[in-house]
Amino acid sequence: MLEQSQEDKASSNASRPAGTAEELHDTQNLPDDRNVRIDKVGVRGVRQPIRFRDADGGEQETVAIIGMAVDLAKEVKGTHMSRFIEALNAHQGPIDLANLGALLRELRQRLGSETAHIEMDFPFFRRKAAPVSGIESVMDYQVRLDANAIRDEIDVVLHVAASVTTLCPCSKAISDNGAHNQRGLVTIQIRSREAVSVEELIEIAESSASSELYTLLKRHDEKAVTERAYENPVFVEDLIRNVALRLNAHPQITWYKIEAENFESIHNHNAYACIEMG
Repeated sequence: MLEQSQEDKASSNASRPAGTAEELHDTQNLPDDRNVRIDKVGVRGVRQPIRFRDADGGEQETVAIIGMAVDLAKEVKGTHMSRFIEALNAHQGPIDLANLGALLRELRQRLGSETAHIEMDFPFFRRKAAPVSGIESVMDYQVRLDANAIRDEIDVVLHVAASVTTLCPCSKAISDNGAHNQRGLVTIQIRSREAVSVEELIEIAESSASSELYTLLKRHDEKAVTERAYENPVFVEDLIRNVALRLNAHPQITWYKIEAENFESIHNHNAYACIEMG
């Protein structure tokens, strides 16, 4: 029995990879002679639960799809993909616009890079009361954080997308009964001196349209929303200009890009407008 155990042990040792983790070849650190620098290399499609903290202090749990990248020097063959996930997992506490800089610095340090990039896409939820019945329901919006570091300089762009209702002024003017309306999508991207809340950008988008949307409406609510839209017709051009006026007056915003798209109800195409400032 003793001899058999020794044979089993020898067989087991033979089947193991040779060497310890410290002795394995680090292929990524091999030199590369093609003399081509890579601007961004990393991981995308990382799905992870996060706790997002808005600029107004509110926090909520959600699920983000995350991408991370760094630059790669021309003389280095490859980056270390596992270190991106290690840096993300090392982050404790909620994610907000202020602490993204710390995560970027962590990426640069772990991967020895001059630049780092993080993108996070996630749904953002708000409870909304219907306009007449007051019944509450949950509305979802889409938020994206784009953060870049070039050495110690940090740049963060906040994206917020909100769906709205628009009613066509031309249709109202020429029709004896009714006017065509449709759902539209307003996307706001900003850079700012101080963090601006997602809640505030949603309010700006919704108040610039013919009406805001709700998840749950009873009959009296539906009547109120329909009549509100009819009394406040806006072209896609009106919608985007209304948003721009609000952002122009904001003391913290230094750059913005607004896009509005109406998913037309009587045309086989959409109406689109864009304004960029700064």
